[in-house]
Amino acid sequence: MYQLIQNLKSGQTVLENVPAPQVRAGQVLIRTRRTLVSLGTERMLVEFGKANLLSKARQQPDKVKQVFEKIQSDGLIPTLEAVFRKLDQPLPLGYCHVGEVVAVGAGITDLAIGDRVASNGHHAEMVCIPRNLVAKIPDAVSDDEAAFTVIGAIGLQGIRLLNPTLGETVVVIGLGLIGLLTAQLLRLNGCRVIGLDLDNDKLTLAQSFGIEVLNPKNTDVIQAITELTGGVGADGVVITASTKSDEVMTQAARMSRKRGRIVLVGVVGLNLSRADFYEKELTFQVSCSYGPGRYDAAYEQAGHDYPLPFVRWTENRNFQTILQLLGSGQLRVKPLITEVVPLADYQQIYGKMGGKSTGDVGSIASLLSYPEAVATLSGSVQLREVVAGPSAGVVGIIGAGNFAGSTLVPALKKAGATLHGIASANGLSGTLLAKKYGIATSTTDYQTLLNDPAVDLCVITTRHNSHARLAIEALQAGKHVFVEKPLAIYDEELADVIAAQQASGKTVLVGFNRRFSPTAQRAKALLGGEASGAVPMNVIATMNAGAIPANAWVHDRTVGGGRILGEACHYVDLITFLTGSRVTHVCMNAMGQHPSETTDSASILLRYENGSTGVINYFANGSKAYAKERVEVYSQERTLILDNFKSLKGYGFRGFSGLSGRQDKGHTEQFRRLITTLRAGGPPLIPFADIVNTTQATLAALRSLQEGRWVMMNDE
Repeated sequence: MYQLIQNLKSGQTVLENVPAPQVRAGQVLIRTRRTLVSLGTERMLVEFGKANLLSKARQQPDKVKQVFEKIQSDGLIPTLEAVFRKLDQPLPLGYCHVGEVVAVGAGITDLAIGDRVASNGHHAEMVCIPRNLVAKIPDAVSDDEAAFTVIGAIGLQGIRLLNPTLGETVVVIGLGLIGLLTAQLLRLNGCRVIGLDLDNDKLTLAQSFGIEVLNPKNTDVIQAITELTGGVGADGVVITASTKSDEVMTQAARMSRKRGRIVLVGVVGLNLSRADFYEKELTFQVSCSYGPGRYDAAYEQAGHDYPLPFVRWTENRNFQTILQLLGSGQLRVKPLITEVVPLADYQQIYGKMGGKSTGDVGSIASLLSYPEAVATLSGSVQLREVVAGPSAGVVGIIGAGNFAGSTLVPALKKAGATLHGIASANGLSGTLLAKKYGIATSTTDYQTLLNDPAVDLCVITTRHNSHARLAIEALQAGKHVFVEKPLAIYDEELADVIAAQQASGKTVLVGFNRRFSPTAQRAKALLGGEASGAVPMNVIATMNAGAIPANAWVHDRTVGGGRILGEACHYVDLITFLTGSRVTHVCMNAMGQHPSETTDSASILLRYENGSTGVINYFANGSKAYAKERVEVYSQERTLILDNFKSLKGYGFRGFSGLSGRQDKGHTEQFRRLITTLRAGGPPLIPFADIVNTTQATLAALRSLQEGRWVMMNDE
């Protein structure tokens, strides 16, 4: 199937051939009929992509600050590589979608195959959308009209926040698509509506909907609105304009009555004048997209609806409202349609965007139409033939997220692995990686890789709650397994993986790459190599992890397992590697009086079989300008300091004082050794018993936090 994407690095808008998504539990698979191009939002993305690097930086000063902080901590070259990788990740375009249901996932009972639905799907021939972002279309509403559902809900949510009453005067600043829909909806609320825009064609269109209009180019709009309201001022102002200027907010405040309300739906400068708001006691609120539930994973992804008596208008119920108004004819959108363009001719719309003269000033709404039959319904796309050699080490990758694209797949390629296939949930990310790194097959069905006899190593880099299940399935399919950490997020899962590994006799390796970095390898050699386990030592590992949003999936115990399971495990393994011993006892203490089930600021104490001790300080509240990782080793009147995997300093070592170089966390070396071992045979890179011990130690750390005590490994 085909999907529109925007390349932020090159500025190109591309129609990409990608595998069709697979229907998932709680979601709906939809064949597309129409999508609406949001000229405002999508033009911004196109213009950003076509801008040069300096212009991109000027538009995102907060990101520039992060770049300089990363340069300080990680160095110039790794930072530049990270920036260019980020820009090289194309964005899917579109969020106003209409189509026909072709499959429903488990748990959905109120939609059926053949239903016409509206959703926030992308510009793609097939989309898979969570149930709460899908609304059934009434028979009286055409596909063209239904394409306005989502963007109409954006305007509706702004109105709900404004809370207008019958007879109030409301000004709408900006009569683009959202502005014209908002103005109509306000009229349906019984309001007197005054619309402001610089485009006379849009003003004329607004007048046809019964809206009073003013052009700021030739009218003093503040004086005019004051006169039109008998000297009182507007009861409310809804801003749907897009501009970097702060002048819009100043005008909105000055045209408002005392205790007036201002709601921002668009994007404008927000350097507010306190005096403007203070004297009138104005209220100001920013509207969040389609309504309550937006960006809440529990609502959108997990399908947990908000109870109607307590949250009357969710984003889905806003979708339904727009569709009802379209069906009754009260909301008119056909006059807004500028053009309907076949998907294959998308450049008729996007070719006008991003230049100094866009050429589409009069455009309001452009629709993309889709063919009746999707050209490629298969869940796989063949990109090129790869002839596998007689040796092992042919790789199938499950998961194509940011870490896979930025780190794992490039490391596998550098390590000389034969990359045979990649599976991703939506098909797009996997296909782009496949094209970039010469991978033969991109699929949305990971079973394709498990059933492929050519694949003998399965690399799993999905969300943490699927690691154990996918590892077990891969082992049962007779594949060797590499799992990006953690191996499991519950004790029961770990037990099942152990059983599957023992039954299969295949290799299981977890992505504990730190031990393969040049600095860690040299530290191990200096400490005595394999003989280091005979001498107890003290190791302190500090990770200045940095904060991530509280609602990020990694914090969810059932999905990510928390950052201790997902990231601090690196340091349990590294200390195990350096000490040459395994953990016997664990105690964890976290910041805060009432720690939750997971934490991201904690100290972990480890006791090892050979008498060594480990301390892991995993903190999320430090400065990003400071180095992210530091390891100290104390042994036999000697000290090693490993700084951010860039340098190693030795004190008390004969003939060694230090080494330094480019940051290297060992990803490529890890895969090089793995592929070599699979092709030539030999012992596992990390003993499976060590991997199990590390996983048990992090699970024991969470248990220690909850129970407030030391936990002995395998202690019931």
